[in-house]
Amino acid sequence: MTAGGFMAPAVLLVALFLLAPFLWTVYRSFFSDTRTAPFSWFDNYSLFASDPALSRSIQNTLMWVVGTVALPFVLGLAIACMTNAGRFSRLARLCVVLPYALSGSAVAVVWNFMLTTDGAVNQVLTGMGLGSLAQGWLLTWPGNTVVMILANAWQATGVAVILFLVGLQSIPPETLEAGALDGASGWQQFRHIVLPQLRPVSIIVIGMSLVNGLKSFDLIWVLTQGGPGRATETLAVSMYNETFLELRPGAGAAIAVVLTVIVLAASWLYLRRQLDVKGV
Repeated sequence: MTAGGFMAPAVLLVALFLLAPFLWTVYRSFFSDTRTAPFSWFDNYSLFASDPALSRSIQNTLMWVVGTVALPFVLGLAIACMTNAGRFSRLARLCVVLPYALSGSAVAVVWNFMLTTDGAVNQVLTGMGLGSLAQGWLLTWPGNTVVMILANAWQATGVAVILFLVGLQSIPPETLEAGALDGASGWQQFRHIVLPQLRPVSIIVIGMSLVNGLKSFDLIWVLTQGGPGRATETLAVSMYNETFLELRPGAGAAIAVVLTVIVLAASWLYLRRQLDVKGV
């Protein structure tokens, strides 16, 4: 009873601000946006098979998941290993971590300055005599989605570096010394000693990147607003577009439900596979 009393305020807040809106969203997804036939069963969900914009949105979401998981993980681990010890390691870490302190909108403004047709990237290429490589980086698919994933990785790598540094500094040096005495090379020490001990941190980094990739919105919206047309929309952007711009809250609710199910299923499957009692 005492423990329940302490937990009650938190449970009530979660139920009020998370569970109740989600249940209302599920309920709303079964209703159309017309007054004559309000209850539509699964018509809103059938849009995923009939609407080309939503099909492209799913493709973009999958691209975002792959890019936002792989790039921060690989870059964060590499930078953390290179800056774990060294004369200028603190300055290097600061330069990498600093973008993480910026909001997604601020990052989008910086990259918009670089990626527009007359932006910094094209001007640098032209100044170097490589004007043939200049292009509208945000105008054609799938290149526009790829450059936005790179912009996201520029920001997201910072937190991966921080987490991997914490993991590296918690590795007992005796294990590395024992490996060196046994004749293990640097790569062998990294593969068989360092990586296994970084597994808990790796689980956190990949889990965070997975969820962030699935719900990416602010950077995409500021850079392209899902355009040109609806070519760069992800499910999160499509949800906003359908609900507030197209004034189709039923379709927007269906997209929100599908996105929620995907996030929960992906997270559960990943954590179930990784977080076993014996391994962590």
